[in-house]
Amino acid sequence: MSLAQLHYTSATYGDGPESSEDAAIPARFSAVDAAIPASALTEAGPLLAYEPPAGTPRQVTDNALRALPESFSFSVLSDGSHLLSRTVPVRTAQLSSLRFHAHAVHLPAGTQLPGGMLPITACRSARWAAATPDRIPAVDPVTALTAAVGRTGEREGLNDFAVSRGPWLAGVLADLRRLSETAEPSRVVLVERQSADVARWIALAAAVLPPECSERLTFTTYTRHPHRAPQHIVGVLSQDAHELSGSGFRVHTCTGPRPEGAVDDAWAETAARIWRSRTPELFREAAELPGEPFAAGPVAVTALCAGIALGPNERAAAAGWAAERPYALDAKRTRQLVDALTAPGVDDRTGAEFDAAGRLFAALDGRSPATTTAPLAAMLVTEAVRGGNGSVELPGRTAFSGSQGAVVAAQLGPEILTELSGTGTGLDVARTVQLLRVARLLGVDCAELLPGVVRRLAPALLADAQDAPGWAPALLELMDEQFDVRTALLGALDRIAPENPAGAERLLGRVALPFTGTQLLPHLRMCAEAPEVKAGCGADRVGAVHRVLRAAGMSPFAEPLVLRTAVGLVWEEDAPTVAEARLLLDAATSDAHRTAGTWSHLVAAALNAPADDEEAPELAHDLLRGFPQEIVGRSRGALLLLEFARELRSGSAEPDWAERVRALRPGAEPVEPGVLGHAFGALAGRLLAPDGPEAELYALAHSGDADLIAAYDRAAHGPDVRARLTAEPGYAAGCFAVWTAHPHAGTEWSRTAAALLEEVLRPAVRALSADGVAAVEEAVGRSGSSGRAEAFRDWNRRSQGTLGRLGRRLAGRVRRG
Repeated sequence: MSLAQLHYTSATYGDGPESSEDAAIPARFSAVDAAIPASALTEAGPLLAYEPPAGTPRQVTDNALRALPESFSFSVLSDGSHLLSRTVPVRTAQLSSLRFHAHAVHLPAGTQLPGGMLPITACRSARWAAATPDRIPAVDPVTALTAAVGRTGEREGLNDFAVSRGPWLAGVLADLRRLSETAEPSRVVLVERQSADVARWIALAAAVLPPECSERLTFTTYTRHPHRAPQHIVGVLSQDAHELSGSGFRVHTCTGPRPEGAVDDAWAETAARIWRSRTPELFREAAELPGEPFAAGPVAVTALCAGIALGPNERAAAAGWAAERPYALDAKRTRQLVDALTAPGVDDRTGAEFDAAGRLFAALDGRSPATTTAPLAAMLVTEAVRGGNGSVELPGRTAFSGSQGAVVAAQLGPEILTELSGTGTGLDVARTVQLLRVARLLGVDCAELLPGVVRRLAPALLADAQDAPGWAPALLELMDEQFDVRTALLGALDRIAPENPAGAERLLGRVALPFTGTQLLPHLRMCAEAPEVKAGCGADRVGAVHRVLRAAGMSPFAEPLVLRTAVGLVWEEDAPTVAEARLLLDAATSDAHRTAGTWSHLVAAALNAPADDEEAPELAHDLLRGFPQEIVGRSRGALLLLEFARELRSGSAEPDWAERVRALRPGAEPVEPGVLGHAFGALAGRLLAPDGPEAELYALAHSGDADLIAAYDRAAHGPDVRARLTAEPGYAAGCFAVWTAHPHAGTEWSRTAAALLEEVLRPAVRALSADGVAAVEEAVGRSGSSGRAEAFRDWNRRSQGTLGRLGRRLAGRVRRG
């Protein structure tokens, strides 16, 4: 059955103007099969029209005519049918006027070319007409196409063309793949000097693309206006490519400089290498292998087995595909693939390629002979040692049981021992773990080096701050494979855990180390238990310490360092409160705290206590008594200030309080505000007490110490003093006497005393009843001369701002008395 044909021509003499070089050539349908619908003809006209290259004269010679481009097109129409056509330039014999003739066949929707022929194949038919026949022949150009189109000479010509377009091959194929996989409107534009070369490009692509994609691929080998062309592949000359821009065009100028850089498409790169190797028959072999359309694995495997060198991405694709389908290749091709992947002299292998090779080894191990898998195993361990690739999936130990394993061990063993003996080993966790594992695989004895390696490796494990360290799986495999390494490493971690319990806790939270054996490992057990304990105890941190200690299985009296680990786990960098510190001190002897070093946490609790924590001085006293040799320097001076505050509050302090506190302060500098608040506050409180010694008050007033006097001022402004002033006339009288008794003590005292009289005493006296004021006046008189009572009356009558005159008057009366 022949396909419906049509002819569209302007070749008849007298059909249009014979001049105006760039004018459009008028045309008409000169012959149309009745089976072609009228709607198809409406769309066909613009697709079949021809416009010669710019500057082409209307009058052309035979040689010039042969040099003009032809347009071979395969287009889809709106009703789903297709139009396969050839449009060629022709000229009239009388005037040599340039015209064109288009010959096309129409494929109804849902039909294909005879025998599954690809549209580009029909380009080679000899039955395309250059003029309208007297009658449409019974056989169309496609159906009449013979098997001669596959001649060897034509195949060689296509190979030559592929080699000549090698730099552009991968890019064009990658764009065609994207075009086939996406529904977005896009066109691949090929800029060539001859339309026949565009046809060759399409033939190259048809041999590579999956059949279902090749059948749907529309194209035109030549057009003057590529932005109007609806086909997928559009061929243009150089002078018509300048107008192309935008994301809808993928332009490949094959007449210009070679493109730079590789194409990130393993399928396209592999297909390009196959074409450049002149072996397109490999595409048929690859199509017989399982895989999705455009999968790089089948073509990459086929190319490698044929001896074609590929890049790292393509080799990784081949190894990954074979690892997923180890049954897809016979023994011969499997060995060919392994030999290609492990070929010596390849220096561009990537991590992804080694990962794929590791998966391939795992898939072939036990399925293929050891002679096949041994090169893969050797390559993997060589990369692990020499390439520094910590993520390589190592083969099993049985892979090196044969003679080749001995060869690899002889090559890599000295390198492994040299690196493991270096001082830097252990700092890079992944590298050290990898070397130890490879040493075991190859039977390299590194027992003498193990203590040093583990001693450096253990701190590095604690120092790694990653939430999910990449070396964790390899470390667990190492500890599972090598009992001696596990024992030594767990012991080292347990020994350093007291110095960094938080780090050990983080490590165990990220990596489930296997320490459930017979080793005691008290510190690691505590670190493993700590998160749950702290969550369960909440704010009861002392309770958490006791529970964590129980997890150790050892008493702090027998092993004091567990106390350090427990305190570090619960408080980390923080200090306990004073109450918590006193409980901790009672929970263990001072000897245990001394050995564990936790006494420093207790000292920090005392020094950081707020000034209103009444237990801080008691804790300071206990610490000075319990750790007399350990607490030195400024910490000792600060604790002595706290202890002095305790003595003041208990009434056991020796005289000369102000001098004593001022003498202790320099040894505590820089002193914490809370410590100073305790000492100065205790002194001020004792001086403001009803029985405050007059001599100590005198010493304070005349000390000139701004901080001491300020502490006294703060205490005097406190609620206890205010309440006592309104409740005890004798106390109010005493305060009046003190705050007016030392007018020559210095600026600090004078200013403070004046403020206390006006801000503290006056409001209290004004709040009293008349009888209350009289009682205070009477108490003032009993405590001093009649002049002092008169001074009080005078002060009580006066407003603010008279303290200077009052002080001078009182001073004169005191001198006269």
